[in-house]
Amino acid sequence: MYTDRYSLPLLYAGQAQKEMTFNEALTRLDFLTSPAVEAMALDAPPDNPVTGQCWIVGAAPNGSWIGHAGALAGWTEGGWRFMAPRAGMFVWVLNEGWWARFDGDIWLGGDIAARSITIEGVQVVAARQPSINNPIGGGTVDIEAREKLIQILEALRVHGLIAS
Repeated sequence: MYTDRYSLPLLYAGQAQKEMTFNEALTRLDFLTSPAVEAMALDAPPDNPVTGQCWIVGAAPNGSWIGHAGALAGWTEGGWRFMAPRAGMFVWVLNEGWWARFDGDIWLGGDIAARSITIEGVQVVAARQPSINNPIGGGTVDIEAREKLIQILEALRVHGLIAS
């Protein structure tokens, strides 16, 4: 018997060697609580893993990772433990310095989905705004001012803050 979300082994009445089941559950929880991985999308297990290290298995795993594409692979004294990700799961990717999110099918590295970004109670970024045309025409043309406005608009487009 296992839990529904993370397949943690459950104890049952009259079970022999309950400590084995309990220890297995704690080992998996150790990897799943505030998870951090060394790297993501590796197809081959590392040569010299250290106990407690974890990776996101790539799409075409080989060696002892065969059959565990997309899983979290944690190294323990007893060998590899594999944990299937759940939609919405986040892990910190140590070698990249960013968050990866499992969308239910694949891991998305470095992308954060949000409606807005708020810092100290002040919204600083919201949804992309409509396109703003570059300045043209006008009664008096100030070339330097126009060039700076175009540079500002291009920077906003590059950062995705206004549409192109």
